[in-house]
Amino acid sequence: MLFATNRTPKGSSRTKVNRKIAFDRQVTRPGSDMYFCERLGKNDYREVGSKTFFQRLKELDSDTQILLYIHGFNNNMEPEIFERAEDLQRLINQGKNKKLALVVPLIWPCDDDPIISVLDDYWDDQKAADFSANAFSRMLSKFDTWRKAEAARPDPCMRRINLLAHSMGNRLLRNAIHYWGRNDHAGMVPLLFRNVFMVAADVVNHCLEPGRSGALLPRVTRNLVVYFANDDLAMPASKVANLKNRQLSKRLGMTGVEELSKVPRNVYEVDCDNFNNTFDKPKGHSYFTEVKGVISPALQHMMEAMDGGRVQPALRTHVLDNPFKKQ
Repeated sequence: MLFATNRTPKGSSRTKVNRKIAFDRQVTRPGSDMYFCERLGKNDYREVGSKTFFQRLKELDSDTQILLYIHGFNNNMEPEIFERAEDLQRLINQGKNKKLALVVPLIWPCDDDPIISVLDDYWDDQKAADFSANAFSRMLSKFDTWRKAEAARPDPCMRRINLLAHSMGNRLLRNAIHYWGRNDHAGMVPLLFRNVFMVAADVVNHCLEPGRSGALLPRVTRNLVVYFANDDLAMPASKVANLKNRQLSKRLGMTGVEELSKVPRNVYEVDCDNFNNTFDKPKGHSYFTEVKGVISPALQHMMEAMDGGRVQPALRTHVLDNPFKKQ
């Protein structure tokens, strides 16, 4: 499995293609560089470098898309992030969609301390997500440079790219796009993604409006889909944690977009209240994989958007049903 990370590696921090690379779980200082790697097995990683990384993605079967996955709060490589990525890979490529997408985790350094204080761990991870945004914006710049060079080739890369960000990973995504647009594109961004899926997003619910911190996110994708649930128990905890910074605001992952009329028309919101606790008891926060062999309606919704390129139903706000609900 290919992955990219700004975790600080053991030994030298200089990139060296084909070296064995390892990461200390206790070192959570965000690095300013991205390392492009391959997971060969549990705790067995090899650095491949950005050029090989992008070329490997180009060489996939012509119909296979990319699904970048940015994890949330208090997740580590082993076991949480890679197990979740493997689950996603298995679920989206079963049935008729055997080659729909390749899942590629984008990993930022979460705290690995014993959870003595959830609020302290939350605050540490929030700072790590903020400080990681610059490294991730540099990764976007590397990809954009590679993509421009590809455009001049007789066989340019036409791969469709999607992105799934969960929980606090949406904070990193929002800031990375903001930094990238501000520093590299004079306040604008190119269209990179077919779909951006913001699941249980731990960001303020008005951030996608013009002039706000996430205003560039709708511009970088064809479709931007917000999945939210009013009874997601992680969202009230986020509000309490942010009181430490004297911030009190509604979270996008709990309420959806504050006012849809104020954001671009390619922004959709999907109410997941009917099933989030069924797929993630009791928190109702990580509701996008499966339970009892049944795929989450949220993931099924994403797969249909990837497959057809359009959000269905074609309504800017709609509700998904619980597949276990008695008819």
